[in-house]
Parts: sequence; C-alpha cells; structure tokens
Amino acid sequence: MQIANILLSITSTVALILGLFILLSNPQKNENRSLSGFIFSIFIWLIANLATNLSKNPDMALVFARLTLVGPVLFAYFFYIFVALFVDPSKATKKHLIRAAIPGFLVLLATPTSLNIESIGAYGANTKVGSIYTVAVPVILAYMIVALTKLVRYFYKTRDLLKRVQIRYIFVGIVLSLIPGVITNGILPIFGNLSANIYGPNVVIFLAIFMSIAIVKHRLLDVRLIVARLLTYVLLLAAVLLIYGVMIFGIGDLVLPDSKISTIERVFYIVFALLVAISYQPLKRFFDKITNKFFFQDAYDSQSILGEVSDVVVGNIDPKKVQKGALMALSEALRPLYMGFLLISSNGKLREGELVGQHWNIHDPATLRTALGRTGKKIVLYDELEGSHGKLREVLRVEDISVVSPLVTKDETIGYLILGPKKSGNIYNTQDVGLLNIASNELAVALQNAQRFEEIQAFNITLQEKVTEATREVKKTNRKLVALDEAKDEFISMASHQLRTPLTSIKGYLSMMLEGDLGKVSPQQEQALKEAFGSSQRMVYLIADFLNVSRIKTGKFVIETKEVDLPQVVGEEITQLREMAASREITLQYEAPGVFPRVKLDDNKIRQVMMNMVDNAIYYTPSGGMVTIQLYVDARDVVFKVVDTGIGVPKREQHKLFTKFFRAGNARKARPDGTGLGLFMAQKIIVEQGGSIIFESTEGKGSTFGFRFPLSTIKS
Repeated sequence: MQIANILLSITSTVALILGLFILLSNPQKNENRSLSGFIFSIFIWLIANLATNLSKNPDMALVFARLTLVGPVLFAYFFYIFVALFVDPSKATKKHLIRAAIPGFLVLLATPTSLNIESIGAYGANTKVGSIYTVAVPVILAYMIVALTKLVRYFYKTRDLLKRVQIRYIFVGIVLSLIPGVITNGILPIFGNLSANIYGPNVVIFLAIFMSIAIVKHRLLDVRLIVARLLTYVLLLAAVLLIYGVMIFGIGDLVLPDSKISTIERVFYIVFALLVAISYQPLKRFFDKITNKFFFQDAYDSQSILGEVSDVVVGNIDPKKVQKGALMALSEALRPLYMGFLLISSNGKLREGELVGQHWNIHDPATLRTALGRTGKKIVLYDELEGSHGKLREVLRVEDISVVSPLVTKDETIGYLILGPKKSGNIYNTQDVGLLNIASNELAVALQNAQRFEEIQAFNITLQEKVTEATREVKKTNRKLVALDEAKDEFISMASHQLRTPLTSIKGYLSMMLEGDLGKVSPQQEQALKEAFGSSQRMVYLIADFLNVSRIKTGKFVIETKEVDLPQVVGEEITQLREMAASREITLQYEAPGVFPRVKLDDNKIRQVMMNMVDNAIYYTPSGGMVTIQLYVDARDVVFKVVDTGIGVPKREQHKLFTKFFRAGNARKARPDGTGLGLFMAQKIIVEQGGSIIFESTEGKGSTFGFRFPLSTIKS
C-alpha cells in the first residue's frame, strides 16, 4: 500500500505540473483550456485516491472515496471537448458542448450520495460501492468512444501528416492508460473486486505523458513556455522535495524521536509541500497582474515608440531605411522572435521586405497571400482566431506567425507587418495591438510615398540610351588611358634603368669624398655631402621601387633568397640613417637582439623594406620625437618593428594605405615629394616571401610598421 501511495503522489504531481504549464502558456486558447481541464481531472482522480488511502477517519475516507468518481467523469468529458476542437473547431459550439455535458453532470450529482460509495473504513478498507457505478461507467465509456470515433474518422480523412502523427501519439496514450483504468476502476468494482483499483489512477499518467510528447515534439499546441520553463520547475520541485524530505525524515526523527507520525503521513506532507511550491508562481503572477494594473500602466511607453517611428518616417525616403528603422523601434518594445515586412508586388504576389530577429522564410507565399487577403484592415492575432477562421489560423501556424498588421492606405493594401511569437512566450496584449495599429497606418503612408519616389526615379531609365552612348565614349577614352598607362610604365622602366648607372656613380664619389679619399673636407662640407649621400640613397630605393612595380606588371618580379644575418643588415641600414635622424632632432633607438638565428631572405629587397619603413618614420615624426627599431624572435616568428611618435594615419584612410600611389592626407602635407610606392612595394616583398605586414596607427600619436616571418619557413 505504501508503494501505491508513493506512486499516486508522484503521478498526481506530474499531472498538476503539466496541467499548469499548458494552461499558463496561453489561457485564451480553447484547445489549451480543454487539454488542461482534461489533465486537471486526472489530477483530481489521483489526489482523491491518495487522500482516501491516507485517511484515518472513516468519515473523511468516505468523502474522498466519493470524490474519486468525479475525476474520471470530468476527464472523459474534457477529452471529448478537446477532440471536438481538434477535429473541427467550427462545430464545437457552446450549445453543443453544453448538451454533451448533461449525462456527466447527472452522474456528478449522485457522487456525494450513497449511490456512489455506501460505506468505507479507515485507509480505504472495506469499501462497498453503490449502484451509480453501473451508470457512470457507460457514461464515461460513451464520452471516450464518441471521441475516439471522431479521431479515427479524422485520421483517415485528413491529409495533414502532422496531425496524423499527433493522433497516433494520443492513441498510444489511450491504449496504455484508459483501457487498464476502465477495467481496474470501472468494471471490476461493479463486481465487488476492489483489490486492483489502485492501479487505474497511476496508469492514466501515460496518457498525459504521450499528450505531452505530441505537444512538445510535434507542436500539437503552441506551448513554447513549457519547453522554456520546464527545467526550472523540475529543479524547484526537486529542491523542495529534498529539503522537506530531509526535514521530515531526518531532522524530524532527531528532534522528535518518539514521534508516531507514519511514513505514509510523511509522504502526504511532502506532497502538500510540493503543491505549495507549484502554486507559488501562479499566485505570484496573479497578484503581479493586479498590482501592475494599479501601479504600472504600461510595460513600455507607447508614445515614445511612436515618436521613434515618426522620426524614421519623416527623416527617410528610402523604403529600406524606413522599414529597418521602424522594425528596430517596434521590436525594442514588443520583443518578438522576428519581425518583418511582407509587401505586395505589382503582380499581386508577396515579397519579403526588411527583417529583424531570427531568420524567417515564407514556405507557401501563394496560400498566405490568399488567406491574408480576406482579413481586411483589422490586425490579426493568431491566438484569437477561432471558428470560421480555421483556414487562416492553420496557415499562420505553419508559417509560425503570431500577429499580422495590414499596411492599408486610402487606395489599397500595400503589404503586411508580420510578427513572430514573443521571446518571453507571452501573448500580445491590448497595448501591443494599439501600438501596431497606429504605427501600421503611419508606415503604410510612408512606404507608399517611398514607392512612388522610386517610381519617379525609375522614370530616369528612359535616359539609358544616352547613358549607354556616353559609356561607349568613356570606354574609348579608357582604352586610350590604358595605352598611355602602358607607355608611362615603359618610360618609368626605361628611365629607372638609365638613372641607376649615373646615380650609382654619384653615390660612389660622394662616399669617397666623405671618407677623405679625394682630400680633406671641412665640417660644413661634410654635412652637405652627408645630406647629398642620403638623398642619393633615397633616390636609389625610389628607382628600385619603380623597377619593381614594372617587374610586377610584366611578371618578372623574382625573390632571390640567401642566408642573411638580419641583425647586421638592420644595423647597417640604421647607420646610414642616423645622420638624417640627428639632423631632424629625432632620437633613433635600435633594440638589437642578443642571440639571433640565421635566416634565408632576399637581402636586397628586405633592406629596401627596412629602409623605407625607418625613413618614413623619421620624416613623419616631428622634431624631438623618437623612432624605435625592434628586432626579435618570439615563439614562432621573426619580428621586425619600427615604432614612432609621429603624425599617425587617419583611421578613415587606413584601409587604403598599402595600395599603389596612395598617400594619406596628412602625409601629403608633411612630405609633398612622396610617391606612395614604398608601402605598396613593402607589402608585395614581404608577402611574396611568406611573411605578413604589421601595422598599427593612431592619428596624432604615432604608428608601428613592420613585418613578421614564420621561423619554420625561413630558418637556415
């Protein structure tokens, strides 16, 4: 008996939780009401049996025992209602449902009398049933048989594969629960066999479980709230069960060692504790609703949202910007899973407009267009569609649409504002509908004006012939420019080759004069010679850049790698630039590495890159600034950096910095004679050798240029 009572406690708790979840998910839907009534009836049956088994007083046991008949009659009737709404909501009228309730109501009138249970002992022992069972069982069976007949006919009639799957789950639950329940608690008691009646209430829970599978897995109803909050409630109930179990069975025995409370009574106390925990949240919501009604008029400020929508409408003539701005403002208040526009094209078909939220596609635009065409100017709420709107309701369910707000002008319906379910799982209220109604009217006019503006712009297509003719002329001119560009490249290549020889001689003689090979020079002459030598060196690198650009274009750009002592290369290049840095009052600091591996790179080209980066840093750093050269090896790479405190690169221009001939605006002012080829060639040289460019910059604070090579690819 104790095991049976524990099972009754568990199954009644499960039934109550499931019924509450279904009802609270959307109490306005008739399907939710009927299904929750069905499951609450199961709960009444289960809890009445449990109370009967736990009653010491025969009089109380008699009251609870007579109540056990109420549950089966009610859940049979509610099951009939649910099936009627599921099969054909248009025929499930109030008159029809009231007439169907009459037989069950007559049986319920007799339940408190001796016609139900004549007598019973403590804990449900020695039960003697009355004659009402001979009437109640056929009534219950009649409800179930009629409902099952409707389901069977609908199963073979409907072409909706989803509903056929749902019906199969319902039938599995019926076979596993109602049939054993009718036998053990309906038929056997008539013949005086009450030993098996403890099994009936427990097996009925299978029907609730399989109905839940149909709901959650196959979308029999929109009960997203069940999925979202089920885990929270399960954890809550587990915690309550654990706490009260420890208190009653553990702490209770320590504090009251001589207590005569039986195990069954303790289980009963735990069940009632769970009921208190379950009822807390619904009661909280109820009183929150009452207090919010008096203290909080709106969850959001409708006027503020409408103001934002108006600002978007007034400030834009682009239809996409109008749609996007309005969606952002409205979705902030309404918080749907998704929200978007469906616009009616000139051919009468729906086309998707802008969208915010999760991705959403129309599965059957033709059917949706036909269904929405009958709605007129009123806002359509999926949760309120009943009766004659069954077709529209089914279409919206398939498309996962909760609200449709028509965009209607004086002339026509130009489209619809579509909203999915709320993220919270709640339904759309009166305030939401009022907000959408006003916003939709304003948006309809704005979108129609924007469409007309587009039509005016489209009128300019008639000028396409003239534009085409002008394009032909531009193409001719462009071909001439291409020829000129090729001639320019050829000239640059030829001039660069011709300039290199005399420039090399000039650089050589300057070097000899600086070293005193042609006689002693005065300090003033030495300074002038150093300036000339530095300028000739820059000219050498500039000519090298021009030649490399020409080689890239003709496909002759070749990387020739050899073993290089990179710290020595950096030191040699810095030595050439120290005088120039000193003349500009720039501190040039080289952080040389202690130990450095031998690497394989193109010596000449890597010198060119380094010289270019250091030279730029010196020229674009004001007097008194600092340029720091870093060379080191980290975990995987060889890294070279030039860090300066110069003018930096404007953020808006950084994305074009490494393109050919580009120079930032502040760089052109600081050094008008630049070509814009240095960084372009640096990136080409580094990338061709398997490395990557380092670049960071803040305007007015300085820049970092450099490169890194994977050590594994260049190590000798």
